[in-house]
Amino acid sequence: MDYLETRELRYFVAVAEELHFGRAAERLGIAQPPLSRAIGQLERRLGVQLLDRDRRGVALTEAGRVLLREAMAALDAVAAVARRTKRAGDTKRSLVLVTKAGASHELLRRLLDNYANEPDAAPVEVLLCEVGEQAGLLRDGHADVALVHHPYDDLAGFDTENLSVEGQVAILPAQHPLAARDQLTLAEVSDVAGLPIARWPRMDGTYPDGPGPEVHTQSKLAQLVALGKTLLVIPASSRAWQWPEHVAVPVIDAPEVTTVLAWPPSTRSQAVAALVRSAIATGSEA
Repeated sequence: MDYLETRELRYFVAVAEELHFGRAAERLGIAQPPLSRAIGQLERRLGVQLLDRDRRGVALTEAGRVLLREAMAALDAVAAVARRTKRAGDTKRSLVLVTKAGASHELLRRLLDNYANEPDAAPVEVLLCEVGEQAGLLRDGHADVALVHHPYDDLAGFDTENLSVEGQVAILPAQHPLAARDQLTLAEVSDVAGLPIARWPRMDGTYPDGPGPEVHTQSKLAQLVALGKTLLVIPASSRAWQWPEHVAVPVIDAPEVTTVLAWPPSTRSQAVAALVRSAIATGSEA
């Protein structure tokens, strides 16, 4: 069986990202010759060429690109193991719940209230993040549980419980002609409104094509809407961050969004189990 050491993976990732042995050695705090030897030994042991080397520099081969992707995931997993182990050994630790800032605000408030009534409830730290960051923070051990939203967020590999289902609204500048409407359709939002729809990053970090601005933070988005530069369609509960310069109008044919509680399947924490029970009860109250 092939066995790879985390040291080897760190060395390779540094070279693959820098595409320069000297810069990679400096980044790692080691001399260049032992780094070059380590990469050569790794290639011989795997029986594949990971890097093309010539006078013009260093480039990844197809095998190298595969190893870079897998090595980064493996190193992230190792770091997550360390974080979770430390957290498990801290008997006075709090639970960390990560959620997108402004999302599912009322549901989150009721969940925290219900959980606080559980016997031996642990303190809960709410970690607020930007769009699409919950899954990464859950995987790398920075959080114990996460509120995520299907179909927009990454749920792969997690245990989950669906908590609530809701419609979506268009967030428009208050002075926009459509802001006085009781409801809209997606066609009206995209074809009649006359404003480009803001583009959120996909799960892989790329942005969909379109004329609208690329946005990643709520504050940037809120100001662009208030200035009349863009609009967006979001779950109705995300209106918690709405500015006075905004108006929310229901979009009757937009896909429904499910708020989901997610946690790593390896979790054996009684505190997490109690939080999940509270979340299920909270969702049934909606």
